[in-house]
Amino acid sequence: MQESDKFLPYIVNPREDTGLYNAKFGIWLFLASEVMLFGSLFSAYILLRVGSFTWPVQSDLQNVPIGAINSVILLSSSIFFIRAWVALKADDIAKYKKFMYLVILFAFLFLCLKSFEYYQHFSHNEFPKTSVFMALYFLMTGLHGLHIIGGILVNIYYVGPGMYLREKDKQWFINRVEVAGLYWHFVDLVWIFLFSTLYLL
Repeated sequence: MQESDKFLPYIVNPREDTGLYNAKFGIWLFLASEVMLFGSLFSAYILLRVGSFTWPVQSDLQNVPIGAINSVILLSSSIFFIRAWVALKADDIAKYKKFMYLVILFAFLFLCLKSFEYYQHFSHNEFPKTSVFMALYFLMTGLHGLHIIGGILVNIYYVGPGMYLREKDKQWFINRVEVAGLYWHFVDLVWIFLFSTLYLL
């Protein structure tokens, strides 16, 4: 046993003290920091809106139908991710890959529609400098978009180059895919709050 193993043992089964395996415990800590990040942005939005003398009718500025479609797309991708993880646990690699490819496809579709929304705003001379609301809109949705891109890269890795890890340790690979899924579900949940706050209020 290496010296480092005494402090952070390599395990794939839940620990008795936390009920979690190491990777899942780590992702929950990471997601807690993400909650604080997005929570601070939502708090800033609330404070700026309450303290503003004038505020635009957000639904008039936003393409609500596209936002709603994007919501359905991300929620569907979460369902596909669950199906992929279940297939992986059942050792059905063909089905696992099929659903993971669907997750990636829907993520790209989400980004394409979001890019079209940005194009619409730019074509109407609506930029971050236009107003406080537009600055918040581009900041919050842009940051969320970066999280989507990060998730896409991880998902591509686990359905492509990273598949060799499964040959070394199946349970280790299953655990890592589950952790990637938790991140993906979180990103999808954040979008629901963004859609509700920036499009419908």
